[in-house]
Amino acid sequence: MAERREQTALDEVLTRIGQVVMLHHAGDREEARSRFLDLWTEIGEDGDPLHRCTLAHYLADTQDDPADELAWDLRALTAARELPDGDPRGVPGFFPSLHLNLAADYVKLGRTEAARTQLDHARTAADALADDGYGEGVRAAIGRLELRLEEGGPGSGGFWGPPRQRPS
Repeated sequence: MAERREQTALDEVLTRIGQVVMLHHAGDREEARSRFLDLWTEIGEDGDPLHRCTLAHYLADTQDDPADELAWDLRALTAARELPDGDPRGVPGFFPSLHLNLAADYVKLGRTEAARTQLDHARTAADALADDGYGEGVRAAIGRLELRLEEGGPGSGGFWGPPRQRPS
């Protein structure tokens, strides 16, 4: 019974994160950032790693400063690594996207070598992705960022498409 209540509470947090994601996708970036930060305060630095990973991943998308975006993406990766092996909520499918986001952050900051390193991690982690829409989308984004790095410039609008669009 206690385990079921705990799982329900966990699901409620993910639902709340999802609601703020919808707000952000609807175009209210400032309000989304504010609500995400409120959730981050509620969850805390030592909260459930899946919640922290998910929340930090989306919080990165609401940042104006590329250095802040990088900081949130690093928090997301750190939290994802804290999930124990075999945890049914494990996120191996997140790792390609998390590394790809870090690579894009480093490109924005002009740190090409760090971007290439993260892109290598993304490419390696992408082997774990299924051959579905998500997997194909992440692999295509890896390819686009690789091309952008080869061409030597950040381009306009980012590698996902319009600014600030990233897979979830």
